[in-house]
Amino acid sequence: MITFANKNINYKYNNKFTSMDWLINLFTTTDSVAHIALLYAVVIALGVYLGKIKICGISLGVTFVLFAGIAAGHVGFTAPTNILSFIQDFGLILFVFMIGMQVGPGFFESFRKGGVTLNVLSVGLIMLNIAVMFACYYIFFDTSKPQNLPMMVGTLYGAVTNTPGLGAANEALQTVFPEGNVPQIASGYACAYPLGVLGIIGATIAVRYICRIKLDKEEEELTKEEADNTAVKPHFMHLKVTNSYLEDRTIAQVHEFLNRDFVCTRILHEGHVTMPKGDSHLHIGDLLFVVCAEDDAEPIIAFIGPEIEVDWKTQDEPMVSKRILVTRSSINGKTLGQMHFSSVYGVNVTRITRQGMDLFASPSLSLQVGDRIMVVGPENSVNRVASVMGNSIKRLDAPNIATIFVGIILGILFGSFPFAVHGIPVPLKLGIAGGPLIIAILIGRYGYKFHLVTYTTTSANMMLREIGLVLFLASVGVKAGNGFWDTVVQGDGLKYVYTGFLITVIPILIIGTIARLKYKFNYFTIMGMLAGTCTDPPALAYANSVCSKEAPAVGYSTVYPLSMFLRIFTAQIIVLFFCGL
Repeated sequence: MITFANKNINYKYNNKFTSMDWLINLFTTTDSVAHIALLYAVVIALGVYLGKIKICGISLGVTFVLFAGIAAGHVGFTAPTNILSFIQDFGLILFVFMIGMQVGPGFFESFRKGGVTLNVLSVGLIMLNIAVMFACYYIFFDTSKPQNLPMMVGTLYGAVTNTPGLGAANEALQTVFPEGNVPQIASGYACAYPLGVLGIIGATIAVRYICRIKLDKEEEELTKEEADNTAVKPHFMHLKVTNSYLEDRTIAQVHEFLNRDFVCTRILHEGHVTMPKGDSHLHIGDLLFVVCAEDDAEPIIAFIGPEIEVDWKTQDEPMVSKRILVTRSSINGKTLGQMHFSSVYGVNVTRITRQGMDLFASPSLSLQVGDRIMVVGPENSVNRVASVMGNSIKRLDAPNIATIFVGIILGILFGSFPFAVHGIPVPLKLGIAGGPLIIAILIGRYGYKFHLVTYTTTSANMMLREIGLVLFLASVGVKAGNGFWDTVVQGDGLKYVYTGFLITVIPILIIGTIARLKYKFNYFTIMGMLAGTCTDPPALAYANSVCSKEAPAVGYSTVYPLSMFLRIFTAQIIVLFFCGL
């Protein structure tokens, strides 16, 4: 017979067991929502924190989430494959789309002037990476095994530290290989990635010694050169009218004769200061405050008169200068000329600040939501312009979710459209990586023409990008974790490491040397170009640490848009054209 006391003890024991049982079930019931959410939270948090650890000043960053996912998958901490695949693909879509939105505004502008040569060198580096990959494949691997080439593709993208390319290749493999037999190319990626980060920086340093470059001399040359684009950078000057031809001529007539854009914001005539309009007349001895592009400064001075110092304290009506934020979607895409600021509002716009860069206020320049315009004129008129422009930070901070998801819809449709190519067993598709990327670039650049507000704050863009990236990396890592150890220890893991190193180093040494010896680019610009082509932030961080100028960042940003596009696009081309044969 069981006593009351024994029942009480037994109750307490069962209660304790039950308390432990819920925790065990949380980790073992793989198809529960709580388990899946916990899996991603643990993998992402652990990967992000470990990725911050620096060895010799270099860290793997958020990419360590992949390794955390591999570890979780290896110990059996996983989720249903269909759930992992969905989150992986959705994360990839979100990641590449936000990249496209970021690079879109500067994608086509990156081909101007010296940017063309840098982008040609960048394309050469990408092609050499692919060529070295195929060479390693034929030299070191058994070509009769259909799994080996896809694994080399994963190694390629680990060697150049390009995660979106891995995603694009992984997605393309789904159409080539039967379900359940898709190679886990993340294993090759993970083997090559750590040495890829070191290899990019090491090869860049090697170029310096091969070409006998002295860093202090390179900095001096950058100081002498004008790295900024003088065609768009605003230049401010005070001029005295000394050209007799200009007596009683209007500012509009001067514009027409010079055929150059400039803005005159103040005129001092016989002791009176006024804000001129197009029909304002000039006289000998007038003092002008002029804003123009730096490239146009010399001819304007030569035509109007010399630069002087002017005290503008005395003026007929109080004038103010104010930065106004464009937040009204109805203004999106309108040119400055269409707004008629001078004739309608009685103010002058002197410059535009866009994405941290000052642009000269040319009449043909299109306004975009997020622009900051410098307006000069009477206070009441300036305030009226502010109300027309919106000038609401709160409105700007609100995310344009509709534009993002409309773009994703179009990107998926475009990526799913089949292109039949002769000799290819399956139709060519851009997929969920290439389609959204191209659409995002086009929307980022031309969206305003279709009344799409494409502006997103830098923080919002980065947040969505990083969320997409960590979801993708965690999913890929968990899926690859089951067979990763066997691949490294018993399989071709060591081959992936040294072939990845060759894929990284050889093309950088060749292209870096050509860029210096043939095209005479500044070494710091070359460093940025190489980092941008490999889409490798640690390499850019290293370049910035040894250079006080903006040259590495300029080189990086010039080639990054095209490089990112080609890395993603060529991943799919390689898989569909070669892995499917």
